[in-house]
Amino acid sequence: MTSAPVRVGLLGCGNVGAPLVELIRARADDIAARTGLHLEVAKVAVRSASKDRGVELPDGVLTLDAAGLAVDPGIDVVVEVIGGIEPARELLLAAIKAGKPVVTANKELIASSGPELFAAAEEAGVDVLFEAAVGGGIPFIRPLRESLAGEEIRRVMGIVNGTTNYILTRMTEAGAAYADALAEAQELGYAEPDPTADVQGFDAAAKAAIIASIAFGQKVVAADVYREGITTITPADVAYAAKMGYVIKLLAIAERVNGRSSGGLGVRVHPAMVPVEHPLASVRGSFNAVFVEGDAVGELMFYGRGAGGFPTASALLGDLVDAAVNRRKGSHASVGTLTEGEIRPIDEVESAYYLNLDVVDRPGVLAAVAGVFGEHGVSIRSMEQEGLGDEARLVFITHLAREAAVQATLRDLNHLDAVDQITSVLRVIGTD
Repeated sequence: MTSAPVRVGLLGCGNVGAPLVELIRARADDIAARTGLHLEVAKVAVRSASKDRGVELPDGVLTLDAAGLAVDPGIDVVVEVIGGIEPARELLLAAIKAGKPVVTANKELIASSGPELFAAAEEAGVDVLFEAAVGGGIPFIRPLRESLAGEEIRRVMGIVNGTTNYILTRMTEAGAAYADALAEAQELGYAEPDPTADVQGFDAAAKAAIIASIAFGQKVVAADVYREGITTITPADVAYAAKMGYVIKLLAIAERVNGRSSGGLGVRVHPAMVPVEHPLASVRGSFNAVFVEGDAVGELMFYGRGAGGFPTASALLGDLVDAAVNRRKGSHASVGTLTEGEIRPIDEVESAYYLNLDVVDRPGVLAAVAGVFGEHGVSIRSMEQEGLGDEARLVFITHLAREAAVQATLRDLNHLDAVDQITSVLRVIGTD
């Protein structure tokens, strides 16, 4: 049986685009046998035709005309791997308006302009597929959008940045300081020379926005996400966490506030102490995992390599096959109508907390500190004291408390004469 050709236009051919070209070549016959469609890389738009891209392309495939590729009548599906918001947004909108399904790995674009792209695709009756934008090679977005479409999801939380997870793993397992673990991650290629997007949580926040939009059917953009990074985490924090049965992870969390759809959404990225028995605690190195909690399905976890050229290219290829099959059928995959629901500020979100205080060891200090907690309705779950005299330290874990109440507690603790400094504050998951 002759397979129908599908001409692919690729925008970009770098660390992800080049592996995608290789995968299409390697898997083309198997894909044709399964689907009756033969994928062919017909055009590749790049900024420089002279750069070595580590993959051979036939004469005439490379072009400098990205705008022309996006609307070329000879291109069936457009794949974008150039990154950034512009010109990627403009190019994909042009391709959609020309009736072409599009596939992208661009988390920044989907997190900022996803609703615009989804609406344009719905009007044109074509696909916008973006499995590779979250979790690299982990097949997560499609199950969330399709298999769990009828599920009442309460919370989605995950480790969605491999760089920070590698750093925190080294701090946990080797006792490394943050700066040393970061330098090691850079040497291994896990972290960029400028690691800001990773270690300050911007990358994870973009992914959290995408997850929240798909999981809860609500318009969420990166600017809606509360964000903290890992740069203030110390070996002492890691050691205290281990002593109390926790590990520290940078988590992206999207959840129904107070567990109710009427309560709005809380979407946040920050370091958190995770109980060692929780599945996310065992996610090591540069791996990613996403944990889903639903009313009927219970708990699910998706785990795998969250970055890298070939894992990301694998997710792109899966979307590309879906887009080609849908195109042949005259159908498309819809993300549905995203509502304009309320995003609740971090002050209204509830969590348990870890607080580490340096205090003067003298009579009445513990009572004074506990009194401040009580004034703001923050209940103490556990407390430990270490050291004597000027080097005394109090370590608290609270029960669930509203962020605003905890922040008020911290302000008042800072005014106590007996408190030298509040050295660390971390949120804790897995407690009541």
